[in-house]
Amino acid sequence: MTDISDSFREGKVEMKLSLKPEARTLGLTLADLARQVRAGFYGDEAMRIQRGRDEVKVMVRYPLEERTSLGHIESMRVRTPAGDMVPFNRVAQVEIGRGFATIERTDRQRVVSVTADIDQTAANADEVNADISTNIMPGLLSDFPGLRYSMEGQAQEQQESLGSLKSGFAMALMMIFVLLAVLFKSYIQPIIVMSAIPFGLVGAIWGHLIMGLDLTMVSMFGVVALTGVVVNDSLIMIDFINRSRRDGKTVHDAIVAAGMRRFRPIMLTSVTTFAGLMPLILEKSLQAKFLIPMATSLGFGVMFATFITLILVPVSYTIQVDFKRYLGIKDEMAAQEEEDEDENFLNPGVA
Repeated sequence: MTDISDSFREGKVEMKLSLKPEARTLGLTLADLARQVRAGFYGDEAMRIQRGRDEVKVMVRYPLEERTSLGHIESMRVRTPAGDMVPFNRVAQVEIGRGFATIERTDRQRVVSVTADIDQTAANADEVNADISTNIMPGLLSDFPGLRYSMEGQAQEQQESLGSLKSGFAMALMMIFVLLAVLFKSYIQPIIVMSAIPFGLVGAIWGHLIMGLDLTMVSMFGVVALTGVVVNDSLIMIDFINRSRRDGKTVHDAIVAAGMRRFRPIMLTSVTTFAGLMPLILEKSLQAKFLIPMATSLGFGVMFATFITLILVPVSYTIQVDFKRYLGIKDEMAAQEEEDEDENFLNPGVA
C-alpha cells in the first residue's frame, strides 16, 4: 500500500489533569479541578468596568511568579465541595502531553479514518482488508480493549450490495422453482432442472482463473444472470422427455431421443452465447474492464453447465423414476395414466 494517511492530528502541548482515588472520596470531580486550575493560571472574571464606550474585564489569577512552571501547579491548593483546601498533589496529578487538534465523531463515537492506495499489481482491496482483519486488528484489540473498528468505504458498500444480492438471489431461485413446479406439476423435476446452477457457478470460477481475473461484485451479478440462462438447457430436455413418455415411449427411449434431438439446439444456444460474449471478454480497453468479470461469469458458466447438463439431467431423471418405482409411487408421466396437456405451452425449439 502507498500514501497511507489517517485523520488523527495532534494538537498543541497541554497539561493533562487526572484525579487520584482520594479525590473521589472528597467529592471532587475533574470538572471542579480543571475549573480551579484554569481560574488560577488563566484567570477568572471578577467584574467588568465601563470605560467610555469600552467594557474592560477584570481577571483574578495568581501572580506571574507563581504561574510560570509546572511545579507551581503541583504546589497549589484545591478547594473541595465541603470548602476545605487540600494540596493539589494529594488529589490529582498532572503530565505534559498533546491534545487533539480535531475530534471526529460518527454516531457519537470518536473515530479515526485510515486511508491508503493499493498497488493493484501486488494485491487487491479484498486481500488487504482480509490481511488487516486477520493479522493486524486482533493485536490492537487486545492492547486496547475499548477499541472497535469497521471497514468503511468500498468494503462497506460491497458488504451491503452482497447482502441485498443474497436475498435477491434466494428470491429468484424460489420463483424459478415455483414456475417450474407449476409447469411440470412435480416437485422433483424442478430440482433436476436447477441442479445445473451450481455447476454454472463452478464454470464461472474456472473462467476467472483462466482469464486471470479476481472475483468481484460485478462477477456475482454475472452469476445471478447465469442462473436464469443455465436452466434453459435442462428445461427443454426435461420437457422433451416428458412429451416422449406421454406419447408412449419408455423412460430409456425417451431419454435417448431427448439426447439426440436436443443436443444440437442446446449446443448451438450455449456456443452462440459464449461466442457473443467473447469480444467483450477479450476486450482490453479501460471502458470494458468493469463488464469483463460479469461477461466471464456468464460465458464460461454457460459453457461448463451445458456439458454437465447433457450428462447430469438424463442421469438424474432416470434416478428419480427408479426411486419412485422403488417406493411404489405412481409415475404421473406414464402415457396410460395421463393425457398430453398443454401441448403448446412450451416450444422446445427445432432440432
